[in-house]
Amino acid sequence: ARVGAVQALYQMDVGGADVTDVIEEFTTLRFPNSEAGETIAGADPAFFAELLRGVVRRQRDLDPLIDQQLAIGWRLVRIDSILRAILRSGAFEMIERLDVPARVVINEYIDVAHAFFDEEEPKVVNGVLDRLAHRLRPAEFEGKGEHGKGERREKT
Repeated sequence: ARVGAVQALYQMDVGGADVTDVIEEFTTLRFPNSEAGETIAGADPAFFAELLRGVVRRQRDLDPLIDQQLAIGWRLVRIDSILRAILRSGAFEMIERLDVPARVVINEYIDVAHAFFDEEEPKVVNGVLDRLAHRLRPAEFEGKGEHGKGERREKT
C-alpha cells in the first residue's frame, strides 16, 4: 500500500489529479484481483486510501515539518516529486499512525525509497524521517541503546 500511495501521490503532484479519482483508479486497476493494469502486490486498499486522504488533508502541516528536517538550503518544493511523495507519506504515518512504531515507519519508507532510487535518496529518507521521529515521538527513543522498546537486559 505504501508504494502504491507514493505512486498515487506522485501522480496527483505531477498531473493534478483528484484524490478520489486516484483512489478509485488504483483500487480498480492496480491492486491484486483487478481486471487490468500493473498490480501492486500485497496492497491493502483501505490503508492505501487512508494514506492518500491523510496526506492530502494534512499536507499544509506536513510540508513545513519536512522542510525543517531537510538540510540547510533545501526545501521540499525543490526536491524530486517521488522523494517528496515518500517524505509526505512517511511524515503522515509518523504523525497519525501511532500504532506503528517510528522505527518501523522509517524502515518501511527506506524500503519504498529503494524501490525508486539507488543511493542518496534512501539516505535522505532515513535522515529526514529519523529526525522527524525524534522530534515527534521522543519517548520511543528515550533511554534506548541498541535494544528496542521494552527490552531489558538482565543484570549480571
